[in-house]
Amino acid sequence: MESVVEELMPRLLPVGDCDLAEDFDPTMPPRTPSEYLKRVQIEAARCPDVVVAQIDPRKLRKKQTVNISLTGCHPAPEGYSPTLKWQQQQVSHFSAVRQSLNKHRNHWKAQHLDSNVTMPKSEDEEGWKLFCLGEKLYSEAAIAVSGNENLGIDYIKIGFPPFLSIVSRMNQATVTSVLEYLINWFGEKEFTPELGRWLYALLACLEKPLLPEAHSLIRQLARRCSEVRVLEENKNEEKVSALNLLICLVSRYFDQRDLADEPS
Repeated sequence: MESVVEELMPRLLPVGDCDLAEDFDPTMPPRTPSEYLKRVQIEAARCPDVVVAQIDPRKLRKKQTVNISLTGCHPAPEGYSPTLKWQQQQVSHFSAVRQSLNKHRNHWKAQHLDSNVTMPKSEDEEGWKLFCLGEKLYSEAAIAVSGNENLGIDYIKIGFPPFLSIVSRMNQATVTSVLEYLINWFGEKEFTPELGRWLYALLACLEKPLLPEAHSLIRQLARRCSEVRVLEENKNEEKVSALNLLICLVSRYFDQRDLADEPS
């Protein structure tokens, strides 16, 4: 074993027999270079060839997480995939919407909001979910958390649509945050027209090139849309068209081509 160790770990400082004093004590601080090198040899010889770490297996069973990332979308069921012409038309229309929004942003931002419109702060996840989706789609617990009795009836019951006067006031940090809130909501809830309108509007507000966080979010959105679409039994449902639209915009407008639907 000693010869094997020497082959794997050759001596960088070869030391032969040293003339050491008779009173040499390896436990005491070295007094000469020879004593120092000899002490190193002695300590190295005492080290075991194999060291086994003592691991408590009970600790390994706690709080273990496994992250599984689905890189692509679920393929559209037969007959559900939109045509290439339809996808190109949607991208063209979406591009025109974005250009119009950017052109008139300052105008709409200057418009006064109604007295019952209170936009939540960027970090207020619960507030934004209630603001966008309304009481009918949101839980009673979340309503209790908001605790604002001065909200208008439209806000409480149906939420606010993404009016231009509202989305024009949202900076990129808020757009990204609200997009994350609603995508997280969509990850556990059903797709609804109210949700679809807000997702479309927020995508229209995203600036290119995308920040890494926004890039990850829109890919998450497209994958979730593909998951929900697979479960739809009727390909003529309006929901299928809305899901196809979001997948189309993410993949073809925002250049996530690996997520694109194959034309039917």
